[in-house]
Formats: sequence, structure tokens, C-alpha cells
Amino acid sequence: MVKVNKKGKKGEFKETTPLDVVYFILPFISLGLVVFLWYSVSTNKPDMFPSMTATWARLVKLFKQPIMRVPYYGHILASLKRVVMALAAAIVIGVPFGTMLGWNRKLDCFFGSIFNIIRPIPPLAWIPLIIIAFGIGEFPKVLIVFIGAVMPIVINTRAGLRSVDQLYLDVGTLFDANRRQILMEVAIPSAMPAIIAGIKTATSTGWMVVLAAEMLSAKSGVGFLVTRGMDANDMPLVLVAMITIGIVGALLGVLTSLIERLLCPWLQIK
Repeated sequence: MVKVNKKGKKGEFKETTPLDVVYFILPFISLGLVVFLWYSVSTNKPDMFPSMTATWARLVKLFKQPIMRVPYYGHILASLKRVVMALAAAIVIGVPFGTMLGWNRKLDCFFGSIFNIIRPIPPLAWIPLIIIAFGIGEFPKVLIVFIGAVMPIVINTRAGLRSVDQLYLDVGTLFDANRRQILMEVAIPSAMPAIIAGIKTATSTGWMVVLAAEMLSAKSGVGFLVTRGMDANDMPLVLVAMITIGIVGALLGVLTSLIERLLCPWLQIK
């Protein structure tokens, strides 16, 4: 319900309804249930699952005593750096390649079959070949994340180009636009929501893949903290790393949603 002033014009604020209050309270209830479950499990089996107090104490210790001389935030930045580098490369390569497959039927017939065979292979399955070819340095980790991130970008870009309304293309032809102009000024803007959706999926996929890559061979990163805690039987450290993974992943999701609203404002639900 929209608030109306005395002159009958629409106001800037909406009147709060009981349903809005319910939607506001539900997230806090779900978080409360998670905290209650955490407390119950840690109380009954403290050796297997650390308590909230022990986890907080391990986080404070992590700030005071860095692991591998890398501070806590340094491990987060190391993982984010790998994801950003791989995601940037995936966008630069994946969007043009997906556009090519979705726009040109001949190129799709030629490259599409190869892509469809490679696409189902999990990124982690490439690890042995990548390690043999490039060793265990920084580049292999970024390459593994790139493989995981580029797939959804190509898939969504190709699907977005194929789903462009034929009416839009006919209008461009009616105004004597050539094929390149139709692609750049009609097809790609129309497919932008699908492209952004692919980038959002690639971001979350890249964040998961980089953590798995860091658990194999790394000296920094949040995934490395999980491995370090597992090897040292330091379960509070493992839980600190897991919570960090969840929080950073959620923040990445919020960031990509803001970018989507900026680039595709017409998708906002009012």
C-alpha cells in the first residue's frame, strides 16, 4: 500500500504491512535456529564439533598468530585474488566465445560438439593434467578456477543470444542495420540479463573451485586453512575457515546482484 499525502500525491515511502514484518523476522529466526543447532551439537559432542566460544577464541588467535606468516585477512585476499583473475579471464574469453556459438550457426556446429563434450568434466578432474603440465605454483590454481568459471558464462551467453526475440532482429533489419550492428546494438543488449546470470553463477562456482584447489597444494588461502586445521586436528580452525567461506561467498553474491541491478535496471522488481 502506497502512502498518500493530503494533496493526493503518492509519497516516497510504503506503508508497512504484517507480511513485511514476517519477511523481516524470518531471516533472524533461521539464523537463531542455526546457532541453536550449533550449540546443541557442540554441547553433546565437543570433541567432534567445537563450541562457539572455542571457535571465537581460535579466530582471535589467528589474528595474533598468523599461519605461514600470512594474516587472517591475507588468506581471504589470496583466495579472492585467484578468483578475480580467473573470473576476469573467463569473462574476456567466455562472453565472445558464447556469443560466437549463439550467433553463428556454422561456428556452433563446428565448436559446439567439442564444447558439449568438455563441459560436463568437473574442474577438479583437470587437476592431475594441470599439475603435470604446469606444476603446483600459482598459475595452475588460477587455471583450475578459470575452467570452472568459463563454462557457465559460455552456456548462458549462448542461450541468451539464441533466445533474442526475432521481432527485435527484424526491426534492426528494417532500419537497414548490418549484421554486426544488429549483434552489437540489438542482440547483445537483449541477451545481457542471461550473460550477467552466467557471470553470477561463474563467481560462485569459481569461489568453490578455488577453495578445493587450495586444499590440494597451497600456502595461503581459505582452503589452505581448512587443510591446515584438518592435518593438525584443529577443528576450531576448520570451522573458522568454513564460516569465512560462507560469509565471503554471500558477500560475493550480494556484489554480483548489485552489478546486475546496475547493468540491467529493468530487471528490478518493484
